[in-house]
Amino acid sequence: MAINEENVDDWYAILNGSGGKIIFGVADKTREVIGFGKEDVFKIMDAIANAVSDSCEPAIIPDITLQTIDGKTVIVVEVFAGRQRPYYIKSLGKEAGVYVRVAGTTRLADEYMVKELMFEGSNRHFDQTLCTGWNITDEDVDALCKAMKEQAVKNAHSEEQKAAIKDVGRQQLRSWGVLVERDGKDYPSNAYAILTGCGALNVVMQCGVFKGTTKEIFVDRRQYDGPIWEQIEQAYQFVLRNIHMGATFEGIYRQDVYEIPPDAIRELIINAAVHRSYLDHGNIQIAIYDNRLEITSPGKIPMGQTLERMKEGYSQIRNEALAYAFAYMNLIEQWGSGIPRIIGKVKELGLAEPEFIGGEVDLRINIYRNQINGTNTLQHSATGTETADKLPVNRRETADKLPITEQEQRIHKFALENGSISTAQAVELLGVKQRRAREILGKMVDNHWLRKEGASRSTVYVINTERR
Repeated sequence: MAINEENVDDWYAILNGSGGKIIFGVADKTREVIGFGKEDVFKIMDAIANAVSDSCEPAIIPDITLQTIDGKTVIVVEVFAGRQRPYYIKSLGKEAGVYVRVAGTTRLADEYMVKELMFEGSNRHFDQTLCTGWNITDEDVDALCKAMKEQAVKNAHSEEQKAAIKDVGRQQLRSWGVLVERDGKDYPSNAYAILTGCGALNVVMQCGVFKGTTKEIFVDRRQYDGPIWEQIEQAYQFVLRNIHMGATFEGIYRQDVYEIPPDAIRELIINAAVHRSYLDHGNIQIAIYDNRLEITSPGKIPMGQTLERMKEGYSQIRNEALAYAFAYMNLIEQWGSGIPRIIGKVKELGLAEPEFIGGEVDLRINIYRNQINGTNTLQHSATGTETADKLPVNRRETADKLPITEQEQRIHKFALENGSISTAQAVELLGVKQRRAREILGKMVDNHWLRKEGASRSTVYVINTERR
């Protein structure tokens, strides 16, 4: 690469990205090593250092070294990912001089990308900034606190965890950045708008089913808005309704098995909601093709993060207020554990490891459906039980006979693990009133998921092994 104005933008793109190396003394088009003569090399090194110093804002000191390749001397300029972003060409300013790397090419950053880089460079979080032009009442804040606690109880994994949940109040919301206090008054942050589904931010999740392996032919599409936890649940249920199921048999009991682990699906959607860029005006897109589930999250991955580090469990928090709120609501557990757990659950079922694509503009994660070795058969389960030879009809075609809601799934799991479930146990498990618990249990009996045994106070519900 030669020193000229045409490639100086590459330096800034690398600074605004994950870092890299620029090699001088190699032909741009042919990649032939040309090298520099001994009498010129040090002059050129000085020229490079001066060019970077004179044109770059904020100022940087590049690491410039010599290296011998094929007996010829080249100059290697290592540019580390900058932390004072955005870096730009001084003569052009921030408006026209910020460059980024996208798919191996250098491009002028758009308005969204410049803002993203500015937040990274100042170590601020967009979700904690004020959501302008919107006032909230005390009743609004109280309603959010109540709804968040209800979600925390609903998502608790044990009675001990449920008992440990404390009320969330204004002070906690302020410390997280969900509320912004000014002159003794509370105002909503962007995180408040995202959590409640109100305010100026139009946050939705888009879900679609497509025929084949491209977006050419729509089969079904849905768009979900409202509180972010409702969007997550609705998108999750949409996926479950549109993927296949097989079955395992433990003794005389049949247990339905989704072709993609439900826990992995749910974690992927939650991960997209908490880590996406809300500066980007795009939406989370969940697409189901004949061969894969594809979840696309808007925005480049945060500074310091890479796809490999992500898969290893390294977590870089983009939305700090949302992360605190999601942790309180038991939507996420330990930082960084989600992606490794997703990979483990998918591989445990015999599927290919999830595919991670992009990261420079958006992040796309693919889970390939049950087509290992060109077949559509479920593999042996981890418990050693035999699985069905063929997948049944699409989940949508039997949705009226299968437990769709999360409440029904939790009841079914409890009855399967404990042999039966009573109305009182369902009330405790779901955190609902007795009348509502009876309605859910009755519906599951009508749909042949459960069978009612006993009478009056001794009534229990067991798994129906003779479902139609």
